[in-house]
Amino acid sequence: MKKTWMITGTSTGFGRSLATYLAQQPDINLVATARHTADLTYLDQYNRGQILKQSLDVTQPEQIERAVGSAMEQFQRVDVLVNNAGIGYFGSFEESDLLDAKQVFDVNVWGLVNMTRTVLPVMRHQGTGTIVNFSSIGGLYSFPTLAFYHGSKYAVEGISETIAKEVQNLGIKVMLVEPSGFRTDWAGRSSHKMLPTHSDYAPLKQFIEDNEKGAHHEPGDPDRAARIIYDQVMNHQATLPLRLPLGKFAVDTAIEKYSQMEQLFQANYDLSVSADQREK
Repeated sequence: MKKTWMITGTSTGFGRSLATYLAQQPDINLVATARHTADLTYLDQYNRGQILKQSLDVTQPEQIERAVGSAMEQFQRVDVLVNNAGIGYFGSFEESDLLDAKQVFDVNVWGLVNMTRTVLPVMRHQGTGTIVNFSSIGGLYSFPTLAFYHGSKYAVEGISETIAKEVQNLGIKVMLVEPSGFRTDWAGRSSHKMLPTHSDYAPLKQFIEDNEKGAHHEPGDPDRAARIIYDQVMNHQATLPLRLPLGKFAVDTAIEKYSQMEQLFQANYDLSVSADQREK
């Protein structure tokens, strides 16, 4: 039986690479979504009736309902949901535009939340399903100028971990994908940038500009990432990891971060325990 994958944000980046790869697999039905379906014409060459293109802005709950409804009407099931749609934001915490910061959360967090809450009843009824949530190494480790982006991805991490525990006995798996630098549009046009204006934050300007200049020159290959995600979901369900860092920088940084955290917790263990009230 063919597996039906539904992916958000397939016009560029990881979403486009994954949709392109899935469109060529004989065992897949694909629901590819983007804000503008005109951006999905690259899929037409592969369409043999197994591809459904849907207009979808994940910040609009009524569009989510319509897109999932169309997927069910066309293919009668959703086996894999990939919450890929996301945006970035660069700017010092103090000087950031909070309306722009809110938009980051509307897309990266609430878009993912509403997509997942709409698809979960389908998967529960099926008794099977996989939810793939795109996080980032920025969901585990923080850099300057990215406070609100990090906040959104840390939220995705926490929400996903809870979902995984709640559905583990329902035949549903959850996997967080945590990339480092990949050749996508994230550091370019998919991120809003506010350069610092206060002299105290002047050194941060270089960090923002270097990230923008480095867009599309990162070591990570999104096509390779697409093949890894497909293989994990389709061929390794029994051992599907909750967290999958992608890229050497991502996995090295994650290991370093959690090794340092363990050392810190161990060093302060007695102090931490002393906060408990002991019975006399």
